[in-house]
Amino acid sequence: MDLVSLIGTILAFVVIIVGTILKGSSIEALWNPAAFVIVFMGTIAALLVQTQGKVLKHAIGMLPMVYKPPRHQPDDLISRVIGWSEISRRQGLLGLEPQIDSEQDGFIRKGLQLLVDGSEPEAIRGVLEVEQETREHVDLAGAKVFEQAGIYSPTMGIIGAVMGLMAVMQNLADPSKLGHGIAAAFVATIYGVALANLLMLPMASRLKGMIHKQGQMREILIEGLVSIARGDNPRQIESRLQGYLA
Repeated sequence: MDLVSLIGTILAFVVIIVGTILKGSSIEALWNPAAFVIVFMGTIAALLVQTQGKVLKHAIGMLPMVYKPPRHQPDDLISRVIGWSEISRRQGLLGLEPQIDSEQDGFIRKGLQLLVDGSEPEAIRGVLEVEQETREHVDLAGAKVFEQAGIYSPTMGIIGAVMGLMAVMQNLADPSKLGHGIAAAFVATIYGVALANLLMLPMASRLKGMIHKQGQMREILIEGLVSIARGDNPRQIESRLQGYLA
């Protein structure tokens, strides 16, 4: 669990609530069912129109990564690659076959299998780079869903505010309802802007950062496996891969 992200999310709600109280309003004023429906359901509706079902499903599956991100340890990966290189020099490429079953990452298993099968270095690079680019494209499409939600929700908030003001204009003859009605109208704006800037856009940026790190890890792996296939010295491989950490 990433405590920083969790604290940030909790703090976002605390800021809104405390800010409302300090401005002299009440917590009850923040709750408006009509505004909630317009902003949240309206944003979801816009996403459903724009996004393919499989992309939306993938985006939802990525959401836990914000609070429980995958571990990125390039130093550990480089050490493992060097270990595979030393095994291949002592036992040949077939000596890496037992390593395949012990790997949980499908990308690593595929790379090691290509290596054990005796594929040419450039063939290994070509196959793995295509998969890397495809995975990155799919993941970025998922992160973009949250980015688009951050674009739509403020607009939904404005729509909710306008609809609320329309209701207020219909009750101009009753001054006692004007203040409450105007306040309720702007709750939708708060929902829209807060949803975008405190949740959706930060989540999208965080996911993009994780995708970049995952891509870097796969680049290290590809370069390492290609170097092993070429029969490079383990020390040379280590020096080359350390360049990714500069």
